[in-house]
Amino acid sequence: MAKDIDNPCISACKLSGELCVSCGRSKDEIKQWKRMKRPEKMATVERAAKRLKALKKKNKR
Repeated sequence: MAKDIDNPCISACKLSGELCVSCGRSKDEIKQWKRMKRPEKMATVERAAKRLKALKKKNKR
């Protein structure tokens, strides 16, 4: 198992309110990323993926 969790940033930042619609993270999650421990990063990546999935569904309507 890898020690580091890959940053979900795709270097195409586009904020809509408090959320980056490119990676799915909130502004606070982006700011805190480097200080997060592995479990926090894993949870952040999971939340971001769910947000992106919801955004894609919403935009298809």
